[in-house]
Amino acid sequence: MNRDSSQSSFRYLHDSSNLPQSIDESIAQIKAFALQEFDREVVEKQLYYHNREHLENVRRRSTLILQAIVPTWEVWLQQQEPSIDLSRIELLLDLSIAAHDMVQVFISQSDLHATRRREPGVSERASFERLVEYINALNQQLQRHDPDSPARLTDRDIAIIRAAIGATICTYAPTEQAIYQADLYDVQNPPSIVARILALADIGALGIDGTEVYSQEGSLLFLEENLDVIPLLLDETIDRLESDNLALYQNIQQRLLKRCRFQVNFAKSRAARLKSELVGFPESTIDTLTHDVFRYLNPATIQAIEATTPTAETASLKSLLEFFELERYLDR
Repeated sequence: MNRDSSQSSFRYLHDSSNLPQSIDESIAQIKAFALQEFDREVVEKQLYYHNREHLENVRRRSTLILQAIVPTWEVWLQQQEPSIDLSRIELLLDLSIAAHDMVQVFISQSDLHATRRREPGVSERASFERLVEYINALNQQLQRHDPDSPARLTDRDIAIIRAAIGATICTYAPTEQAIYQADLYDVQNPPSIVARILALADIGALGIDGTEVYSQEGSLLFLEENLDVIPLLLDETIDRLESDNLALYQNIQQRLLKRCRFQVNFAKSRAARLKSELVGFPESTIDTLTHDVFRYLNPATIQAIEATTPTAETASLKSLLEFFELERYLDR
């Protein structure tokens, strides 16, 4: 992230004539900052998957989960000391969605023809740190103008945002050859429902949207993590690699094959983990969440993915490219 360009986003904080007057206005201003930073990141780092479309998908899936647990959850919130306003929780969830991928940090690598990777947790922590820096600056300005301003975010608000973004951090499970979100299994510090909603919505494409969206996200992630393949697709050089550059042909074939195998393993993992990951929601909502919201996490879906995804070592580069349909997404 270019520090100078980011700092320019703070300049209008010094204009006390246009300070937010309510928590709604503060969240709207902070969200606008987060999206501005995110849009810059998308362009600078050529993010095919982590972009506005992803945020909208996460927001839509979060809404479906939230709708399934309200009004049960609202009653629980009102019984807390002090009580928690559902509308405020919804604002914090919306802000967390907008900011959770705001910064993307890739590991430096020298090999041009290799998948670029992120260190687990680094991007998420950087996103929160960037966001809270802005929140603190705004809170300080509000404090100077009006010590009792209702527009200030509280420590509790910030803790909710921190936990929600942190819950999206994925850990690799070697036995499953898939990723999962470790915070959802922390029995000592169980995640809040806000954190659970964002986490499950973030990787909930298969369960909530089905195989088509799941496959699309896989293709977009491959493009984002394998930028070297894009020019080969655009000039159709990739079609001649088997005869012109066998080593590169095999390199790309293996990367696509690895993605295919991950798609199958990740689908199995999501289905196997659903019951455990829904435990933190109100018990009376579990059935609705299982059968209506995450309705695609069932044996039929997993069988369909296994049957249609090429995973054999003998799969040709041509068949793998046909499966991912990468050309469809190059104009995005």
